[in-house]
Amino acid sequence: MPGTNLTRDEAATRAALLDVTSYSIDLDLTTGDKTFGSTTTIRFTASEPGAETFADLVDAIVHEITLNGVSLDPATAYADSRITLPGLQADNELVVRADCTYSHTGEGLHRFVDPVDGRVYLYSQFEVPDARRVFTTFEQPDLKAPFTFNVTAPDHWKVVSNSPSPEPEPLDEADESGKAVWRFAPTKPMSTYITAVVAGEYHEVQHVYHGKHGDIPLGHYCRQSLVEHLDVDVLVELTQQSFAFFEEQFDYPYPFGKYDQLYVPEYNMGAMENAGCVTLRDEYLPRSRQPRSFYEFRASVITHEMAHMWFGNLVTMQWWDDLWLNESFAEWACYWCEAEATEYTDAWTGFTNARKQTGYRADQLPSTHPIAADNVDLHAVEVNFDMITYAKGASVLKQLVAWVGLDPFLAGLRQYFKDHEFGNATFADLLVALEKSSGRELEGWAQEWLQTAGVNTLTPSFELGADGTYGAFRILQTAAPEQPTLRRHRLGIGLYDAVPGSGANGRLVLREYIEVDVEGAETVVAELAGKQQPDLLLLNDQDHAFAKIRLDERSLATVTAGLSKLDDSLARALVWSSAWDMTRDAEMSATDFVRLVLANIGAETDAWGVTRIPTYAALAVNAYSAPEHRGALRAEWESGLRELLLAADPGSDHQLTFTRSYAAAAHSDQAFADLEGLLDGTWAVEGLAVDQDLRWALVTALAAAGRSGEALIAAELGRDKTIAGKEKAAAARVAQPTAEAKAEGWRAILDPGTPNETCREMVFSIFRYGQEDVIAPYLEQYLEAADTVIDTLGFHKGSVVLEFGFPKALGSPELIERVDAWLAGTDAPKGAVRYVNEGRADVARALAAQARDAQA
Repeated sequence: MPGTNLTRDEAATRAALLDVTSYSIDLDLTTGDKTFGSTTTIRFTASEPGAETFADLVDAIVHEITLNGVSLDPATAYADSRITLPGLQADNELVVRADCTYSHTGEGLHRFVDPVDGRVYLYSQFEVPDARRVFTTFEQPDLKAPFTFNVTAPDHWKVVSNSPSPEPEPLDEADESGKAVWRFAPTKPMSTYITAVVAGEYHEVQHVYHGKHGDIPLGHYCRQSLVEHLDVDVLVELTQQSFAFFEEQFDYPYPFGKYDQLYVPEYNMGAMENAGCVTLRDEYLPRSRQPRSFYEFRASVITHEMAHMWFGNLVTMQWWDDLWLNESFAEWACYWCEAEATEYTDAWTGFTNARKQTGYRADQLPSTHPIAADNVDLHAVEVNFDMITYAKGASVLKQLVAWVGLDPFLAGLRQYFKDHEFGNATFADLLVALEKSSGRELEGWAQEWLQTAGVNTLTPSFELGADGTYGAFRILQTAAPEQPTLRRHRLGIGLYDAVPGSGANGRLVLREYIEVDVEGAETVVAELAGKQQPDLLLLNDQDHAFAKIRLDERSLATVTAGLSKLDDSLARALVWSSAWDMTRDAEMSATDFVRLVLANIGAETDAWGVTRIPTYAALAVNAYSAPEHRGALRAEWESGLRELLLAADPGSDHQLTFTRSYAAAAHSDQAFADLEGLLDGTWAVEGLAVDQDLRWALVTALAAAGRSGEALIAAELGRDKTIAGKEKAAAARVAQPTAEAKAEGWRAILDPGTPNETCREMVFSIFRYGQEDVIAPYLEQYLEAADTVIDTLGFHKGSVVLEFGFPKALGSPELIERVDAWLAGTDAPKGAVRYVNEGRADVARALAAQARDAQA
């Protein structure tokens, strides 16, 4: 039985048979707090009268089904999430009246009650296949149609959809029930997954963007309890900058009339590009001091979703095989827009320091896959919707832009939008447009980059003359045996020299930059022959390529002695990346990497470098250091962070980040006394605001150490009675090093009734390094849960548990052996097996790194 799955072949058969004329959807949100009324009318044509097909509807109580005026018995017609539609006519009308179920997992129509004031908030989340949880659909992206929503809700609510919000109409002027109906105008043709309904007691602010193609109304919405945190002026400015940039670069007017951005609670994703009705996590409206990297990331999310209005919404993939292209393009475009049109001009440096690293990691896991995955059905889509799709895909598109040139790339893109507006297309269609505009053959490039998996490593190889000049210079390219493809790379090479400065340490300055095409196992770089060897030779300077790079012996010594001497932030990011790759690959010791960070992070200027690199060092301390060195390295890391936070400029991002890192690293009596002093005010650091989020970080660190218990957590929750406070309290409770705390936390994590974000916070907090004795039983409990958790919690929530709940702190050869036995005999779902395999791979990598660190 298909259940909620749908195969690509089924979708193709249905698309060949049907053409959808329109949807009309009536939702009644006043029927209770468990279900809502959903009546769908679909008008469509069939190319083969007499044929049979099916419509999609999930988790509903179906009251009536009428096809072309003939009643179908729901007891027989509706089964296994499908409605059978026999005896089609040339022109058809399907009417389905049902009660659908509110979600608490973020799939379908999510319902949330704010604990601060009891107000109700609803929002939809439909990607990939969840519109069918709210109304009857043909749930596939290539059956586009106009949608008309009519929504009944309490008359004091805000109701927002893809079309502009109309004035609510009382249901009956004589009726004093307080209900009204919002009758939205039909939308442009669009796919089911980008339709949206958001309703509740939202706060609303309206502005207008006056663009080159006309005015675009801009709405911003949030919960009433977050109004003071809605920095709407900043958000409007960023939105206007992005619109001006994209409308100019894409040479196509914004296609959906108005543009609302709604910050919603308990979101299971970052944001969603619903046409003209973008939903975003309301954690993006921070209540406490955040570093610049937070706002830089939020900007990338906002620009990412806007890019989708053209790439994904105006022109939509035919099937989910091209989901990678949809997300990779928006990911590339968001950083491009940030760097060119907003205050975040160094966005590509942040990309290298943070986002790109997630792509490198994903591409070295056993679950790696080609960017253009073979998504034979919806289950495959769910498994392949990952950082290969986003981070590696964006990196490869950046390489494509370098390969063909930005102007030809844009010319092809503009033609693609015009040729396929409001329709569906494939990557082959885009490739045709790009080949025509650039004059370059791209099928071979697409084959090696998009249809193979794995990341290459590029290493300099050379001979030096007696005068210190290069003789022959080569770039060696290697690949992992299991992913052996060698690729073409458009690559920059930077030669940096140490020059004396006014300070004692001098600077590292770029002497020369060249670009070359790398191909095969060995590429000779004739341009470098006869050049004086620099102090730092940097492969992939400017970061066009997606590849791991290695530093030669002299270059590594140069940056070890003083990476902070390198003025260029992107060049530094590439060095950080190389050092971290070498540490993960057991070529650099964890001890050396941690010391590199302590010596240089205080002078780092990139916002993402400041906040993300200490997390890499913390992982090196906890997982990659040799057990016999770990105690000493933990002490060195802790004391180094204390020095860094005290030396940081008052009120700076460095100070905040180092304080958070110090709290997470605390293990000595001195450190615990500091944390307690920050909490109760007996220790003050100039410029450091101990606000609510930082207080929870301190409370959680003390709880994890067993230095505080329920009393401190409850007292803090008394100060912070918000949903965020409840989530942080739950995380602090499961952090405690007691069997009782772990047992209660694990039970709550596996409970379908635990809200999304609460579950996520608990999973991140429960299995900690240094608590191995108390978490020892949880390898078996995790493996037992892997059999069922996706079914019981839903894919999104279950995936969070499986990905982040693997007890990596128990890493040992014995764990590897036990997991291998489980993998050999399991019949768990494919998604669950994937995450177990990834956890095993992380442990295996950590054990190899520990062996390398033992040699330090």
